[in-house]
Amino acid sequence: MENEMLQQVIIAVTISSLIAFNSYRKHSLDLSGAFAGLFVMSLHLSVNYRFGAMLLAFFFTSSKLTKMGEDRKRSIDADFKAGGQRNWIQVLSNSGIASVLVIAFWKLKASQDFCLNSKESYIITALVGGVIGHYSCSNGDTWSSELGVLSDEQPRLITTFKPVRRGTNGGVTIAGLQAAAAAGTVIGLAFVLPGLFTKSCTNDAFLKQLLVIPVSAAAGLAGSLIDSILGATVQYSGFCSVRNKVVSKPGPTVKRISGLSILDNNGVNVVSILLTSMLTSLSCLYIF
Repeated sequence: MENEMLQQVIIAVTISSLIAFNSYRKHSLDLSGAFAGLFVMSLHLSVNYRFGAMLLAFFFTSSKLTKMGEDRKRSIDADFKAGGQRNWIQVLSNSGIASVLVIAFWKLKASQDFCLNSKESYIITALVGGVIGHYSCSNGDTWSSELGVLSDEQPRLITTFKPVRRGTNGGVTIAGLQAAAAAGTVIGLAFVLPGLFTKSCTNDAFLKQLLVIPVSAAAGLAGSLIDSILGATVQYSGFCSVRNKVVSKPGPTVKRISGLSILDNNGVNVVSILLTSMLTSLSCLYIF
């Protein structure tokens, strides 16, 4: 058993090192983000491949979408960075809560695989549901933002439904919300598909695992909506007449659009992830 765990850790660190180095080389992560990503990926893959699959599904799809339409995003986003280039704060804000849940899972169940079944294990089902909700929210928010800003549809502030400029925190589009649900679905598939090869469930339990896919789709949409509500209320948005862009900090040349300067984008991400993780955990306890 110890040899198997050691082998899994070695494989996890090797895979994570290659991905972190390549991501740094392609400017998806800066140096601090690469080291943070190496730690987080190694942890997820070492504990359970399905946790790693969800993290990697989020990371790869989000990184790819971040690079789409860079010229247009550069003209809109005041904080635009070529390739995305996430730092350690952004990495941990999008994976920190899940990492804590993964460690809790490891302490309770080591690296054993599982089927979601609250009758068999209430705590494990709650923890895994939280991780599913976490990455569904992270992926949903990213897909919604990255694809929504490229849409020709006029964004509307989620709290008032009034038209707002592209890049305004809390601005939503139908295309963006559809993207969030699709992003959650991808996380659900990333959880379910590896389970076909790593765990033998009873027939009833196996069929029930497929419900993770619609649950994660709903979590992706819910996470995006929560993030938008927070963005419209506790995150500042204003239009800078000098830069001709929407910015997230007030200033003498900035006219306020919405929100208060309480949380920055990372703070909004953490709160929306926390709330979505809790809701998804409770949903999994009820469903499974």
